Amino acid sequence: MKTMMVQGTTSDAGKSTLVAGLCRVAARKGIKVAPFKPQNMALNSAVTPCGGEIGRAQALQAVAANVPLSVDFNPILLKPNTDTGAQVIVHGKALSNMEAGKYHDYKAVAMDAVIESHERLAAQFEYCIVEGAGSPAEINLRANDIANMGFACKVSCPVIIIADIDKGGVFAHLVGTLALLSEEEQALVKGFVINRFRGDIGLLQSGLDWLEDYTGKPVFGVLPYLHDLTLDAEDAVTITNRTENACLRVAVLLLPHISNHTDFDSLRLNPKVDLKYVRHGEKIGGVDLIIIPGSKNVINDLRFLRSEGWDKEIVRHLRYQGKVLGICGGFQMLGQTIFDPLHVESTTAQVTALNLASFTTELSDTKQLTNVFGTCLLNNEQIGIRGYEIHCGISTGPALDKPFLEFSKHPLGTNYDGFISDDNLLAGTYLHGLFDDPNTCSAILSWASHGKFTDEGFDLDAHREAQLDKLADICEQHLDIEKIFALDV
Repeated sequence: MKTMMVQGTTSDAGKSTLVAGLCRVAARKGIKVAPFKPQNMALNSAVTPCGGEIGRAQALQAVAANVPLSVDFNPILLKPNTDTGAQVIVHGKALSNMEAGKYHDYKAVAMDAVIESHERLAAQFEYCIVEGAGSPAEINLRANDIANMGFACKVSCPVIIIADIDKGGVFAHLVGTLALLSEEEQALVKGFVINRFRGDIGLLQSGLDWLEDYTGKPVFGVLPYLHDLTLDAEDAVTITNRTENACLRVAVLLLPHISNHTDFDSLRLNPKVDLKYVRHGEKIGGVDLIIIPGSKNVINDLRFLRSEGWDKEIVRHLRYQGKVLGICGGFQMLGQTIFDPLHVESTTAQVTALNLASFTTELSDTKQLTNVFGTCLLNNEQIGIRGYEIHCGISTGPALDKPFLEFSKHPLGTNYDGFISDDNLLAGTYLHGLFDDPNTCSAILSWASHGKFTDEGFDLDAHREAQLDKLADICEQHLDIEKIFALDV
C-alpha cells in the first residue's frame, strides 16, 4: 500500500477537505483508497458498523472514498471534556480520561495503536491518504509526536504541506513551517498546496516561482476559495442559514461542550428553516423549536445553560406552546436529576436538572456506541428513523413510558428510547443524526410547527455526495493530480 500525508501550516488550513477531495478523486479512478488520521481531537464523532467511534472528518473521508467506516481510519480520538483534559479513545473504544501531561507521556503507547491500524489498512487497500493534525511545527509537541512528522518518519511516507492564503502570510507560513522541521522531516516534504485563493492567479505566480526556487520544492496547485462548498464541519460551528423565506424558526443552544453539532446540518442547509445558534450572552428569542444539543460535559453545560437564563426562557417558551427537543446530553438535562457517582464527566456527584420531565439519568463508565433503526412515534404516526447513539448515561422514569421512538432491532436488546410529554410540547432522545433522513426530518419539523410545516426534509446524503463530487472536480482542475499520486520517498 502506498501512503501519502497531508499536513498543514495551521489548524483549519484545509487538510480535512483536501484529503476528502483526494479520496474522491482516487475512488473515481478506481483506486481502493483509505483515509487515515493517526490522532484526532474533536467533539464530533461518528459510529462505525462495529460499534467504534471515529472523528467526523474521517467518516466524511470514508464516504468520499466509497468505503465503510472503520476504527482504523482514526485509531486515536481525543474528546476534550475540560480545558486541560480529554477522553482518550483507542481503536474506537474509550480508554480513560487523561490530563494533557499524562497523555503526552502516553503517546509512545498510542503510536503502537496507530501503526497497528496502518498495517491493517495496508492489507486491505492500495492507497492511504493521511491527514495530519494542527501543524507539524509546534515545537512544544514534537516529543513523542504521533500526529504529524512523528508518524510520517515512522512509516517513511511523502508529505504535502497545505496553507491557507486567505488569512495572509502564506509564504511565511510555508517557509517557516519547513524551517522548523529537522533535515529528515524536510526531506519527506515533497511540495505544497495553497488553499482558499481568490483573485487573479497571475498576480500570485511570481510568489509561487520564488517559493519553489527558495525551498527547492514544487507547488502542486492553488485551490480557489470555495464560497458555496458545504461539507460536514468537524470543529467550528457553521452558522450560515438565516433566510427570510423560512417557514420554521429553530434555535440550538450553543453549549461550551456541544457534541455532534453536525446533527443540525440538514436544518442549516434547508432553505425553509431559519436556524440560529444561541451564543453566550444572547437571548433565545421568538422561535418555534428550541433544541438542547448533545454535550460532552452535561453537568457543567447545564450550569452554563442556567447561568445564561435559558432555563427560564425555555419554561416561558413552553408556556406559549413552543416545542422543545433534547438530544443526548440535552435529553438528560430535561429530566429531574443527573447522577455522576463515578465522576465520568465532572467532579459533581449529582445535580438537579431542568425538571421538565419525570425521569433521572445516571452516568456510567460504559459508553453506548450503536447505529440503530426504528420508528419515530411523534404525531401519533410511525415514521422510519435511523441514527446513532454515543452516550454513557442510563435514563429511567415514568416519562419514558411514552417513548420518542421504538427500535426495530437494537444491539443491546433495548426496545424504546426517549420520551414525548403528555402535552406534546416536549421530547427527548439519545439518537444523533435524526434529521439526516428526509422523512424523519419532515415529521419532526411538522411536530415542531404544530403541523404547519409539511415540506419534505432536506436530503443530506444526496447533498453530501454532490458536494464531494464538486470538490473532486475542483481538485482535478487546480492540482497536479498525477504528480501527487505518484509521490514517493
